[in-house]
Amino acid sequence: MKTAASLSAGLLLSAALAFAAPAAAGAAPARVTPMTPDIVTAYDELRPSADFIKRVEMVPMRDGVKLYTVIFMRKGVKDAPILLSRTPYDAQKSTARVASQKLTEVLPAMDAPFVDDGYIRVYQDIRGLHHSEGEWIMNRPLAGPLNDSGIDESTDAYDTIDWLVKNVAESNGKVGIIGSSYLGFTALMAEIDPHPALKAAAPQSPMVDGWRGDDWFHNGAFRVSSFDYALEMSQDKGSGSAIPHGAGDDYTLYLKAGSAGDFARQWGLDAIPFVQKLMQNPAYTPFWSLQAVDALLAQRPLTVPTMLIVGQWDQEDSYGAPAVYRALADSPRRRAPVSLVIGPWRHSGVNHYGYELGALTFRGDTAAEFRTRYLKPFFDHYLKDGADPRTPAALSYATGADRWNESPRWPMGTPTPLYLSAGFGLSFDKPAQAGHDDYVSDPAKPVPFLPRPIHMGDPFQWKPWLVHDQRFVSDRPDVLVYESAPLDASLHIMGAPGVELYAATSGRDSDWVVKLIDIYPDDSPEPAREGSKPSLAGFELPVGIEIFRGRYVHGFDAPRALTPGKVETYRFALPNVDHVFLPGHRIGVQVQSSLFPLYDRNPQTWVDNLFDARPADYRAATQSVHRGAAHASRLLLPVVR
Repeated sequence: MKTAASLSAGLLLSAALAFAAPAAAGAAPARVTPMTPDIVTAYDELRPSADFIKRVEMVPMRDGVKLYTVIFMRKGVKDAPILLSRTPYDAQKSTARVASQKLTEVLPAMDAPFVDDGYIRVYQDIRGLHHSEGEWIMNRPLAGPLNDSGIDESTDAYDTIDWLVKNVAESNGKVGIIGSSYLGFTALMAEIDPHPALKAAAPQSPMVDGWRGDDWFHNGAFRVSSFDYALEMSQDKGSGSAIPHGAGDDYTLYLKAGSAGDFARQWGLDAIPFVQKLMQNPAYTPFWSLQAVDALLAQRPLTVPTMLIVGQWDQEDSYGAPAVYRALADSPRRRAPVSLVIGPWRHSGVNHYGYELGALTFRGDTAAEFRTRYLKPFFDHYLKDGADPRTPAALSYATGADRWNESPRWPMGTPTPLYLSAGFGLSFDKPAQAGHDDYVSDPAKPVPFLPRPIHMGDPFQWKPWLVHDQRFVSDRPDVLVYESAPLDASLHIMGAPGVELYAATSGRDSDWVVKLIDIYPDDSPEPAREGSKPSLAGFELPVGIEIFRGRYVHGFDAPRALTPGKVETYRFALPNVDHVFLPGHRIGVQVQSSLFPLYDRNPQTWVDNLFDARPADYRAATQSVHRGAAHASRLLLPVVR
């Protein structure tokens, strides 16, 4: 029997629950009890007050696989162009930067000018990753010798664009594609047999050739950080975790492991198919050459106006954009304009703040300036019938002089020899007398690419590493340091500095690392922005750094042992730059034989496959860099006269 007190308490509880129930238009929500489960099946974050429309579609491909696609537009938009990105990095998260009812807060910052101007923004998970169906293959090869499925990123882009222009009623039927890194790769692949509605493309830092100079190898030297990426992308449809090796110094971690193959086996990475593809193809086999996107594009008439974009200090994909430009700029097959943009940025820096990089400070937000003055007008012209922006064939930012340069071609500079000379000097005059400088390269004590401790997963180390002051290794006995006299006048270079290194080793294999450096005067002023930035007095700014694996000196597809003591000619290029060496600065060149643990160690003995090198294979070798007379080692600087 209920008491008056219990009846009163029950009435109060019922009243409280009724008061707590949310008010809503239409039917009242079901009443709850103390035991109603406190879980909802879904919550719609998009409220009526939102200034945008969001649609999620599973877009069908020609083989029946459906790809997760997120479509954003401002309310009231009509007759609007579509800007598409095809990503392996989760379209759902890419379009949820901030939980907000404002479109410009939800999407990445670089999208704001586009969506504010009535563009429809579309992000899509590529096949097999995150919320899309199908099987994922890293950089899925084009249908052909390496891919008999008939399905690739080109066909998926075609089918996606076809569906969008037929099913997004607010569209004007014109589509542009944009994206950086892997998204740059998918943007380029969309240009192979493109859909007629694809009117413009802006691939940024695209992955083009993973062996020659993007992500996995550089001129045959393996980038060990590839292992982390392979593991992360191979788990949970692209949402996996990194190698659980703790927070210690990566230098010690990889050194103790032995070869790169030993490291992979130690952590069970050899069970990952893509890791096996890397380890089974250490040379430039058809696995790499038949996937090279620059070569694939060169075989076809370019019909989509293309703006290729890269950072001068891109620490991941410096090779791809200039390689595609070289393949297309003078091609008789080309039917559409192509341009190259080189900004003062790190990898994907074009989409972020461009005020600074490492110790360097620029005169403004160079990335936002580029996007406003050049990128958006490019898309406006082709997708909205906007005014012709007269995009230059080449646009580059002259670091050192702090200005944009518009050029009719790339490169602009004339190759000008800068010779290594006696007394560790540099000269534009060829030394008549022959000589050589020696050092001992010991794989047990490789030259670090950053001051220790090294954590390649730390963005504060990784993103700006290419502009790190090189004085930290200049006093090592296994690094040769050459310096010019202070310059009397500015020296402006625009292009990819070439390397012609005449060198010999006492071993049977060797790596050669060359750095071109701008050495600041000791009385350089403090940087423009105070705070944590170091003084630039005496700063040694790397203008370009590259590596070459010696076994490939006679052909990337034909590795062979070096003959001890024989002088070989190593020819390779540093990354493309627009840089001004100012009066009073000196030009520096460093030569060494390791860059660890960014690249795996060369045993310096002959091993058929370096992933299988054993501890006994790693031996010290005497390296000889020759200068003068018939063996005049030099850099070919692309000097603007």
